[in-house]
Amino acid sequence: MFETVVVATDGSESVKRAVDVGIDLANRFDATVHALSVIDVGEVDASPEQLREELETALETHADAALATVEERSNLELTTDVRDGRPAAEICSYARDIDADLVVTGTRGRHGENRLLLGSVAERVVRTSPVPVLTVRQLEPSEDPSSGGSAAKDAVNT
Repeated sequence: MFETVVVATDGSESVKRAVDVGIDLANRFDATVHALSVIDVGEVDASPEQLREELETALETHADAALATVEERSNLELTTDVRDGRPAAEICSYARDIDADLVVTGTRGRHGENRLLLGSVAERVVRTSPVPVLTVRQLEPSEDPSSGGSAAKDAVNT
């Protein structure tokens, strides 16, 4: 059913569950995993000119660390990529470029936006993705499933 899964990450705490769910689904379907992190050019462009180079370097370092975290959490061979651009557009473009079957993303990112149920990036990905999107919300500590089970099963049941 799924041969290629894109796991979009910004390295935030809220995306860790989405990473686990994406990896679990890929394991279940023997799919390849592509971990993607996007450096938001809007964030760089909005910063003062004298800080842009330093900010871009910091964001690149953060993106690399986010992808390293995915690699650490996965027992699968995976492909990683960092892209510059608008996050939602780049995630959708990447999914199209590699002919992905599924995009997995968290519902809130680094900025912790809580726009109703989905963050603005997740919402745009859902609306514009050329492939199905699985959004995974971070559980509050009181909602943490104590019965065990797989991350994918838990995500579907929430």
